[in-house]
Amino acid sequence: MSENTNISTNELQARLQKTENIRARDGVVWKDKFDRTHTIVAARDLADGTSVKLAGRVTALRWLGKLMFGRIYDIDGEIQFSMSREEMGEENYKFFKANVDLGDFVGITGELYHTTAGELTVRVSAYEILAKALRPLPEKFHGLTDTETRYRQRYLDIISNPDARAALLGRFKMTQYWRDFMNKNGFLEIETPIMQNVASGAAAKPFTTHHNALDADFQLRISPELFLKQAIGAGFDRVYEVAKDFRNEGMDAMHLQEFTMVEWYAAYWDFERNMKFTWDLIQDLLMKTRGTLKIEYQGTPLDFTSYETMDYTAKMNEFFGCNILDFDDVDALRARLVENGMFPAGELDDLKSIPTLVDYVYKRKIRGNIINPTFLYNYPAYMVPLARRNNDDDRRIDMFQLLVCGAELCKGYSELVNPIQQLAAFEEQAKNIAHGDEEAFNPDNDFVRAMEHGFPPISGVGMGVDRLASIIFDQPTLRDVILFPIMK
Repeated sequence: MSENTNISTNELQARLQKTENIRARDGVVWKDKFDRTHTIVAARDLADGTSVKLAGRVTALRWLGKLMFGRIYDIDGEIQFSMSREEMGEENYKFFKANVDLGDFVGITGELYHTTAGELTVRVSAYEILAKALRPLPEKFHGLTDTETRYRQRYLDIISNPDARAALLGRFKMTQYWRDFMNKNGFLEIETPIMQNVASGAAAKPFTTHHNALDADFQLRISPELFLKQAIGAGFDRVYEVAKDFRNEGMDAMHLQEFTMVEWYAAYWDFERNMKFTWDLIQDLLMKTRGTLKIEYQGTPLDFTSYETMDYTAKMNEFFGCNILDFDDVDALRARLVENGMFPAGELDDLKSIPTLVDYVYKRKIRGNIINPTFLYNYPAYMVPLARRNNDDDRRIDMFQLLVCGAELCKGYSELVNPIQQLAAFEEQAKNIAHGDEEAFNPDNDFVRAMEHGFPPISGVGMGVDRLASIIFDQPTLRDVILFPIMK
């Protein structure tokens, strides 16, 4: 047995002895199957008197002499069962009492009825011990309180913590509803590589891994964007991917190195149509998961019946005291901030490019103050080298972001499909990398070559599944909506 300080030697020995008792009676302790007739949640819709065969983990046992009550659990909930010594027979009744513990899996056969207290219950006529748990469950009323243990032993957290169970179950159902929405709107789910020669598609530092057979280093993807757009070029008009992405960056409540994104791309759409589609999607997910467009996140009421808008460039100009589109020298733009008394000079020394400098100011001065659902639009072209330039001013791009409670839920834009501009944008990013910007976009010449063969008009969006789920299900960190979050 592996070490676990939560189980005493006496308790372990007692459970091992019960295991031998079950083996002596049944021949096998950990059974291979049980033919249940209903799930627990399905049984709740049946009429009294219906015969059922249910299975689950034992979470409660209460013995009252010749009568006992217990509960079995699965991910959708619990149901009470009762046993009578008179109906079960002395031997079967005593064996269950002597050898079944909390945490064991049992199968029960019986008839549904309601107790005098009005609770749906299974009157057990036969049972089968399906699997013996050698370690106990957390104490019922306290559960797992240590955060580290909750994340490392998530299965126990889910069993003992109804809030954790509801959030995780809701998150996975949300992903199903998300797929349904995409499919109903003509999108096709496809797959793109996780290991890539050049991880691009976002401003982020990638992880690197080594491919032994090819004796070559690869990068874990930071975004599926470039491959999804190549699929559009191949003729798939509307595509999406539920993608695991990896970014070798800092960790906090709203950032993890491994996370899930849904990215979608539609030929012949622009960013305004995609912005409407994004809002329709979020409202659809809210109604299906919560049944309302008015929710609360960590004590803050949020109303998704409407959204606000903010001109990103105009707002940034207020803080810089100048038009940030007029600058192409990071030192000159940095000097304006210092002159205005916005930041001390030393705080900005490590920001090696205009995009990182502007983004730093945005994150420090603007992002955290946006609470209600807000679409930001009108971004400088140098912020995203994959976005299409605005027809009226090529210093701006046709892009939007949706923010809620200071969290960026998604980013979308009309895609750059001009290979000449794309190559120039990648060359500018290469200069930023040379100057020490570790989060600049990695240039991808294969992507430029694909674009040179011709791309139609495209608009795409990337939205963080974990971040959206944390807000919808009112969880304080991304780890609370990830089944098995990364741990040190």
